[in-house]
Amino acid sequence: MTRLTRGLSPALVVRSLLIGWAAGARSSLGPGAATLAGHGRPAVRVGAAVGIVGEMIGDKLPNAPSRLGHGGAAFRAAAGAMGASTLARRASASPVLPAVAGALAGFVSAHAGASWRAWAVGRMPDVQAALIEDAVALGAAALACLPGRPHA
Repeated sequence: MTRLTRGLSPALVVRSLLIGWAAGARSSLGPGAATLAGHGRPAVRVGAAVGIVGEMIGDKLPNAPSRLGHGGAAFRAAAGAMGASTLARRASASPVLPAVAGALAGFVSAHAGASWRAWAVGRMPDVQAALIEDAVALGAAALACLPGRPHA
């Protein structure tokens, strides 16, 4: 086993892809969901929850910027990598490959979400499209951080 694959499992890779996908939709879910699922300080966990809720509310505002503007897709990829590496560390696994998987999923998800929202224009109210996207992102984050896993 090499340093890059220490403790790596297919389940961890899938969880890394899921947390990355969630981060692509709502960047705060990458590090935030992993933080909420951990056993950290209550103040840090509250801060993560506030950040997630704040982003979800802010996304519904009419002046919310594009997730792809100003390096947004790269930022969301980084958020996916952060969340995935947190999950890997908690599983005592090397964080390198999970971080790559999380980053890739975050980047793809940012573009997929922008395409979804563009497709939804005129087909449904914008807030409805955003809430559907929230549900998918929260579901992905929840699956990535399901209870019952070792410290993840």
